Amino acid sequence: MELIFDKIHVPHRHSFIVRKHHHDDRPPRIHSHKNFELNFVVTGSGKRIVGNNISSFEDGDLVLLGPDLPHCWDAFNSQKDGSTSSIVIHFYEDLISSDFFNIPELEEVKELLKKASVGIWFKGRKIRQIAGCLERLVTLQGLESYIELLKVFNLLLQMDDYEYLSDTAYSPSFVKDLEKVKLVYKYVFQNIQNGIRQEEAAALLHMTPGAFCRYFKKKTNRTFMDYVKSVRIRLAAKMLAETDKAISQICYESGYNNIANFNHQFRSIMQKTPSDYRKVFR
Repeated sequence: MELIFDKIHVPHRHSFIVRKHHHDDRPPRIHSHKNFELNFVVTGSGKRIVGNNISSFEDGDLVLLGPDLPHCWDAFNSQKDGSTSSIVIHFYEDLISSDFFNIPELEEVKELLKKASVGIWFKGRKIRQIAGCLERLVTLQGLESYIELLKVFNLLLQMDDYEYLSDTAYSPSFVKDLEKVKLVYKYVFQNIQNGIRQEEAAALLHMTPGAFCRYFKKKTNRTFMDYVKSVRIRLAAKMLAETDKAISQICYESGYNNIANFNHQFRSIMQKTPSDYRKVFR
């Protein structure tokens, strides 16, 4: 399925917006926005993209995203009734930094939001409690909705089982140029298992290879080839964790044609060899 990039805006006049979203058959859109997002998958499974991280999701998936972080959920219609649904909350940081909420007890929440700049995937037993709060939030209004949201924050702070998703945060300057950079993202995602050439990526932006390298590094704080390597290794890690494919096959399917180089690059990012990484999930 083709990934389409988009950019959405949430009206600032709202303190926060809660939506129960049912996915349809339209192509998923990689998008960004100026507000924070808490995304909880009620039913469904598929592929999640947060920044440069590609990983799978299923029922109970809970992710907190910071502003300007490109993301999308590509759902598979694997449920019995063919439906995939999620509860999504959009809110601005000034929701809790206003004078009304300017109390020491919320300092930890503010720190949590700072960490969300790269995306946080929460796991553990408290997910069920949070799910109950989110279901209630869909129906509540006014002060009751604020109280319920604070309950969600309180539960998130109690969770010690979580994982950061993207290797890097995305600056406002990156999002400002998202219309250009999105073409490069599409090229990488569509060709990750094939050959990726810096010259072809540069041509998409009508730049010389040298100008493109400087532009990409300025906007993403990493070189283009470092970005490609990271995406390839994340894809390989996903296959190692979720499939029984041979490591040599995963090597080639993630875009490498040399097993020794693949092992070296994988270890440099994941701090484990491919075989040791797979053992964690067995």
